[in-house]
Amino acid sequence: MKRTRKFLLKAIPLIFVFGLILSTNLKAVQAFSEQVIQRGAVGDDVIELQARLQYNGYYHGKIDGVYGWGTYWAVRNFQNNFGLKEVDGLVGPETKKKLIDSTKYYKDFVHRQIRQGKDFTHYGGIPLKIQTAPSKEMKEKWKKQAEARRGQQAKQPKPLQQKKQARNQGRERRPSTQQKAQPTAVNMPSGFSQNDIQLMANAVYGEARGEPYIGQVAIAAVILNRVKSPAFPNTVAGVIFEPGAFTAVSDGQIWLNPNETAKKAVLDAINGWDPTENAMYYFNPDTATSAWIWSRPQIKKIGKHIFCE
Repeated sequence: MKRTRKFLLKAIPLIFVFGLILSTNLKAVQAFSEQVIQRGAVGDDVIELQARLQYNGYYHGKIDGVYGWGTYWAVRNFQNNFGLKEVDGLVGPETKKKLIDSTKYYKDFVHRQIRQGKDFTHYGGIPLKIQTAPSKEMKEKWKKQAEARRGQQAKQPKPLQQKKQARNQGRERRPSTQQKAQPTAVNMPSGFSQNDIQLMANAVYGEARGEPYIGQVAIAAVILNRVKSPAFPNTVAGVIFEPGAFTAVSDGQIWLNPNETAKKAVLDAINGWDPTENAMYYFNPDTATSAWIWSRPQIKKIGKHIFCE
């Protein structure tokens, strides 16, 4: 009995220490919440996202916990350079894992920097004690690099798969109603639902799958511009299915299965890219027969479409 008591007296401290070590290790590997992080999100998840992106040199803006345009492009560049399947600005499990594997996050240090009003937190490979803000010259260099990357995105070539789909459009079928439901992000940008995004992707694919990528973003931007305008219905479905508004609805191509390029174009438009400069209409000058559409003030031509006020 005495031996049992002595064993327990020795074992309890060891169990306590082991439990403490285990809990410490768990805290060390925990990161982010389970929500999908995307433009429009705010809070600690975004602070961690910005800090991790800054750690490996992808984000150089202010760590403010607001997922804005600068954070969006930093995420996309990270996804692209690390070879992730989806380059869409959505920070889901795969992107989070890659960030965790490739960066470190010192939460207390980061939040202390923010409280002190500093516009940076930490860069990888530099001890925390000697961290300093990048020079104006470096910031200007990074800004130019970011602009160059954005320009490259705008000139993205049409994928081979998209060409094949365009040639075989007559053999495509209406999507099955038995399709798996896609997981919905906790904080969809600007209040758009997963159904809104899917429907816009269908419209973009039906209207502009043969256009350059920027032209597909432009179609999505027109839809969004109409949603915001008091002259049109205030929902995505209302705008798209307004009688006579879109050829793809009239000829049934709205029900073709959209590819990933169309979906990315929609997300880029929702996240603020409007190549049309606030256009409300567009038409193909080679096929348009309406005298009214020709009378609209023209803004620019993108691909085969002319965009108008």
